[in-house]
Amino acid sequence: GHTLIIHKALYGLRSSGARWWERFSEVLLEMGFFPSRAENDIWMKDCGDHYSYIARYVDDLAIASKDPGAITDELQKKYRFKLKGTGPISYHLGCDFFRDSTGTLCMAPRRYIDRMIGTYEQMFGCKPKTVYSSPLERGDHPELDVTEELGPDGIKQYQSLIGAAQWLISLGRLDIATAVMTMSSFRVAPRKGHLDRMRRIYGYVSKMKHGAIRFRVGVPDYSDIDIPDNDWARTVYGNVVEEIPHDAPKPLGPEVVMTTYVDANLCHDMTTGRAVTGIIHLLNQTPIDSYTKKQGTVETATYGSEYVAGRTATEQIIDLRLSLRYLGVRIRGGTYLFGDNRTVVDSSMSIASRLHKRHIILSYHRVREAIAAGILYFIHLPGALNPADILSKAWGYQQVWVMLKALLFWEGDTMDIE
Repeated sequence: GHTLIIHKALYGLRSSGARWWERFSEVLLEMGFFPSRAENDIWMKDCGDHYSYIARYVDDLAIASKDPGAITDELQKKYRFKLKGTGPISYHLGCDFFRDSTGTLCMAPRRYIDRMIGTYEQMFGCKPKTVYSSPLERGDHPELDVTEELGPDGIKQYQSLIGAAQWLISLGRLDIATAVMTMSSFRVAPRKGHLDRMRRIYGYVSKMKHGAIRFRVGVPDYSDIDIPDNDWARTVYGNVVEEIPHDAPKPLGPEVVMTTYVDANLCHDMTTGRAVTGIIHLLNQTPIDSYTKKQGTVETATYGSEYVAGRTATEQIIDLRLSLRYLGVRIRGGTYLFGDNRTVVDSSMSIASRLHKRHIILSYHRVREAIAAGILYFIHLPGALNPADILSKAWGYQQVWVMLKALLFWEGDTMDIE
């Protein structure tokens, strides 16, 4: 016989998500955190000699701090939040976290891969074949496939496989990125040969499911790299300098070194003539981002496709440096950009170079201006040692295994790899 009056309801309303976001934001502000300008769901707190971070995704939290227990205790005791799964991070947004035998923190989507394989079994009534050591055959061109087109059920299967594989890439499995990007081009009207290739990709993932991103914090030693001391002030770029945001928080903690590898694969798509750009970014010795995509223009020579890729890498480097500064990270010097095209590297780093192919003039000057500003150094390395190959072409196991092992499969110091 009692009448209950609802004081405040968080669930069941269209705006419940927004109200929860506002409420938790108020709590974080009271605790001394502030949102990063790089990403407003990453919250930072100045702890004197370092920052504590809380990454929020709706009501899932990942806390990076020297004393995360103090943060969770305050949320529970002072603000009465009921927290589940507190402790060292072990699973977050579909990805497993653990420490390997050397104590290095690792990120690997193992349970997600198990679910992918389970979905595959439901579709095809069998497990993927674990006989493949690469996602696609080396030099494969799926765009030339002339097998019969799939029916409605086959198209649904194909699109489901593609969608799951794309999220797997987001969780760190960059080794399948080029293959999935290539196969995504056919998701509207796939053929039987395309579905067979997706089944091969699942077989590769099933065989190589123990790949992991390892958070190696050691600073790479580039002391033996000779960086030319050019007087760029005498060029068209003048006394250009890197723009440092005036509203960024003060940098705290040890310095980090940024490294980027870039590559292009000319005429990756035989039907359109488009090349593919592949890029890997590392913070100290940890891969933090990767990129593989067909270029927006058709280039007639490797020189042009490599310069387009270099421009894309340059723009991404500038974006990453800005994001890190808004996260309070102390960056040491310019970013080391490695590419395997000697002509492109030399024409970028030399103040005396002249451009003879006018159609790439914007890419040419974008890269050179960044070099003149000290944002990056462009350095040549042999193609056999360029891990961006993994993100620019259909590769073979023997071709990339040493580089792939260093990125995803090696425990301990990568300098010990033979």
